[in-house]
Amino acid sequence: MEHNLIFLAIGLLLIGSVFLSRFTSKIGIPTLVVFLIIGISLDTSNLISSTVHNYELVQTISIFALIMIMFSGGLDTEVKLMKPIVKPGLSLSTVGVVITAFIIGIVVHLMLGLDLMLSLLLGSIISSTDAAAVFSIFKTQNMKIKNNLDSMLELESGTNDPMAYILVISFIELITVPNLAISTLVIHFIQSLVLGTIFGFVLGKFFAKILAKIHLAVDGLYPVLLLSTAILSFSVSEFVGGNGFLAVYLAALIIGNSNIKNKESQMSFFEGFAWLMQVALFILLGVFTTPSELFSVFIPAVFISILIIFVARPIAVLISLAPFNVDVNSKAFVSWAGIKGAVPIVFAFYPLVYQIPGANLMFNIVLVTTCISVLLQGSTLKFMAKRFNLLDD
Repeated sequence: MEHNLIFLAIGLLLIGSVFLSRFTSKIGIPTLVVFLIIGISLDTSNLISSTVHNYELVQTISIFALIMIMFSGGLDTEVKLMKPIVKPGLSLSTVGVVITAFIIGIVVHLMLGLDLMLSLLLGSIISSTDAAAVFSIFKTQNMKIKNNLDSMLELESGTNDPMAYILVISFIELITVPNLAISTLVIHFIQSLVLGTIFGFVLGKFFAKILAKIHLAVDGLYPVLLLSTAILSFSVSEFVGGNGFLAVYLAALIIGNSNIKNKESQMSFFEGFAWLMQVALFILLGVFTTPSELFSVFIPAVFISILIIFVARPIAVLISLAPFNVDVNSKAFVSWAGIKGAVPIVFAFYPLVYQIPGANLMFNIVLVTTCISVLLQGSTLKFMAKRFNLLDD
């Protein structure tokens, strides 16, 4: 009987999310906010509670969801639209992430008194923009931005997760292994990016050829094969020491711009599946949270949100885009579009799994900052595009 109630709740949540997406997109509120609220307010059963608080299981589910979201984003990305903005986009996703993480970390350490390494870890967790949030808002609000800024933001949000991931793992290693040599981290950093790039490219080309030539008896198996490709791209790259998230995005980018069989139906499948993963992630975050604990971190979290939105992100954008011919209005809009979402949720589980001191504090701060970012920046993104005269009608 308990399982039937759980299945009933899941069914109602899924069908509700579909209909809510139409309503929220019309009034300009990101649907992701609704998922967060549902998750926070969800009165979980003992079965769900005990399962959710298995940190390693939740982390595994979260990583799987992020793989699917990033793979879907890569499939939808058109390379020909990316070519003019590759350099500024990659600058934002690398230099921008590092600058954001360090500004947040140093200011939090100085102003809030949190340990420096923990502050930098927190900064790394919330340093990247979120592909799921950016893709979702652009699609649901049917937004097209001038100067290829929408493509730049999609490229940034799709490629900055690997950099944030490396920073998160690096600071966790520095905290758990105090005598770890910096040279070891540098070698690991280079190895992760190089191997992730190589295996993402090679596996993308390999699976693109297979998906273009293979004949399956049942059309429904093509999306299954594509889903397997996403999982293998991540796991193989991670197994050899590469960055799995980078490999997933690159493989999807190559496959999505190749002539594969039943391409339209497979793209539609992954779009829906990625949406399901977003729903799961945001509800999971809410279910995992103890609402009473949010009050103790609310003021620090608001301070950090203000720091990110009005200080760290704008400085990171100005420095990252300084070498490129980008006008002031475009820089201002890119600064405002640094939306947080699913990625900080996934990365916030890592300190819990590794039993880092203050992990629960960081998790609750990530929840509040994510809510503020999605609600404030997500709901006003179209307005800001109009304000800066960048909305392409």
